[in-house]
Amino acid sequence: MAATLPPWLQPLSHGVFAIDTAFHRDHFDAAYLLVQQGRAAFIDTGTAFAGPRLLGALQALGLGPESVDWVIPTHVHLDHAGGVGQLMRALPQARVLVHPRGARHIVDPSMLWQGASAVYGAAEMARAYGELLPVPAERVLSTADGMVVHLGERPLLIADTPGHARHHHCIWDETSRGWFTGDTFGLSYREFDSPRGAWIVPTATPVQFEPEVLQASVRRLLAREPACMYLTHYSRVTEVARLGALLLELLAQLVAMGRRTQQAASGPDARHEMLKAGQLDLFCASLAAHGCTLPRERVAELLAMDLELNAQGMAIWLDRP
Repeated sequence: MAATLPPWLQPLSHGVFAIDTAFHRDHFDAAYLLVQQGRAAFIDTGTAFAGPRLLGALQALGLGPESVDWVIPTHVHLDHAGGVGQLMRALPQARVLVHPRGARHIVDPSMLWQGASAVYGAAEMARAYGELLPVPAERVLSTADGMVVHLGERPLLIADTPGHARHHHCIWDETSRGWFTGDTFGLSYREFDSPRGAWIVPTATPVQFEPEVLQASVRRLLAREPACMYLTHYSRVTEVARLGALLLELLAQLVAMGRRTQQAASGPDARHEMLKAGQLDLFCASLAAHGCTLPRERVAELLAMDLELNAQGMAIWLDRP
């Protein structure tokens, strides 16, 4: 089967497939397709432009749109849930399973659009994210911490995991002993892999970054001793204990750097640039220790979007009473 699949559809194991949504660059943003006993579920969808690939994944695996039972965004940031409305119009049997704090934005995405436009600007929104379409309320189901839904006979456990966003949940798949982590377990781009394995870094995207809460969510995920983590950015990682320790260490360093910057900066613009530069210093030092040989300029290029968004999110956190 693998030889016939398109290059953007990666078979993993236990009926899990990673779909490169083509957002920003190759191997940057993944959606997942779970297949069990002829039934299917999408976890995260990418942006509104990802629909053809998601539907193409079904076709490549010999499945029809009517085989999809669930569309499960980990949270409602647009690189994870921007394509939910578009996708649902093509899936007659599916329901959206979303955190209760995010459900209203799936039903009426106008406020989500306005909030994201304030961060990115209207032109960039149209170019990068596309049109947000609403989903009828009767097709949207809010989750609760500890809730279990089934794909065929396969149980999927929902865990409330705030810290990156208050509307974030993760999905535990007992079959593969893996968490679908959205952004709670950070980012791990394949360009930074070294002979020591994968590297990982926290994300502080606006507007609900709460580092202490995020630390607790990460530890909760690790407590199950998972075999793997299915990251949106990017794809499956193993060596979970090592990566979890690194993630928590870098998160603590990020917090300390942010507090130093808050005291030293002369104004918001200076603070923003200092937060970006401080992150790059931390991450380059960590990558060097990891055995990554990419030059600083290439690291800055690959992390450009994350450095910018993290600086914005950290500023909001630092200004919070």
